[in-house]
Amino acid sequence: MNYRIWYSTESFADYIIAKTDLSHKNCTKRKMYESDANNATQFHTMPDHIKQILYLDAPDLIVELDSEPIFSIEVSTEAGTGHNVFQRFARLAASVENNVPAFYIYPEAVIINRTKNNTTKWDSINPLVFRALDNVMSIYKIPALFYYFPSDYRSHALATSSPNIGSKGLKYDASRNYAGSPDSRDAEMNLMFNAINTLINVVETTGVIKGREILLGKRIIIDRKNFMQNEFSAKGGNNNMSPLTATIKVPTDYILNYLKTYESSSYKIGELLRSRKETIVYKVDAGFRGDPYPGALAAIDYLLCREGKTFEDREYNLVMAWSNVVVDNTKQTIILKGTKGKIKDFVSAVKSSESKNLLTKTYAQLRHSEIPRYYMQVRYGSMFSKVKHIRVFSYFADAILFPDGALWRDA
Repeated sequence: MNYRIWYSTESFADYIIAKTDLSHKNCTKRKMYESDANNATQFHTMPDHIKQILYLDAPDLIVELDSEPIFSIEVSTEAGTGHNVFQRFARLAASVENNVPAFYIYPEAVIINRTKNNTTKWDSINPLVFRALDNVMSIYKIPALFYYFPSDYRSHALATSSPNIGSKGLKYDASRNYAGSPDSRDAEMNLMFNAINTLINVVETTGVIKGREILLGKRIIIDRKNFMQNEFSAKGGNNNMSPLTATIKVPTDYILNYLKTYESSSYKIGELLRSRKETIVYKVDAGFRGDPYPGALAAIDYLLCREGKTFEDREYNLVMAWSNVVVDNTKQTIILKGTKGKIKDFVSAVKSSESKNLLTKTYAQLRHSEIPRYYMQVRYGSMFSKVKHIRVFSYFADAILFPDGALWRDA
């Protein structure tokens, strides 16, 4: 059996190998290139089954067994308040949507220094992430498990007393070989290592495909799932938290009435939007940009809309509005009051991504090294060439509204 570890950071790959049963397996390591947009000379060289996991965003690590991905890991050291904990959520979704178990390592809290009022305090995690991951698992029947990045949060409630205040209260592994990795002595990390070892044992014993079907029934996975549900409740999780506080539900007719200006005698908006009676609108009153909004949009899908494995399997439409939104019940429409979001910024980001496109070149214009990349683009078009936030927004949103323009799906 041959394991291959695709990594963004090699020291983290070494850490996972050394701390799990991978340490006595036949392992090779390969650098992971996240997209054609960011790594034009290398991305096309990665196997197709790895590309499929990267179609939205790249996790920190993907492990495969005999060319079958068996799990991915995403690790962050950011403060998880508000939208922030969802910043990487699209990466987890992309993994699980491809039937690949995902592990998410994130701090329970991080020490933040605020110069405005001269305070040093813990910023704790938004517990909605636990419900979002639970919903993902319910839909796909694939583990999406959360583990706390080791910190002093529980042992030192007063942030200024943290012995690791210089590293925002986080505890890193003592070995220089694993620079930037979580403290491997921590109980949370050992629980994760044990879950990974269980996963390895299952796929080696039953095969990768069959193994995926039985993982959620393993006690160590059930216990973690229960832990996540308990953390959601214990931390006061509810739907009155960001990013759900930035959403409203409106009759779909209001959206269709808003979009009527784009219709004519020869064109009517298609059946997808019309197929659902109500629509969730995610309001972002900001200039058009990426993080943390792509991951938040993905999380909103699973928290409020999704009831199946594709965007077609939604109870409600999911619409993103780059503006404040006023609901006009008299005219049965919505009004976008914002001035920051501009359709030209979205289009400019798309056009900039298209500069990576080789398909307009003649064969004679291609360098020999560009031929396999050209062939990849023949198959996928600019799917992997677009920047991450454009890929995520266009994948999850049934429509994207700006004060000065709109985009939508017909099917």
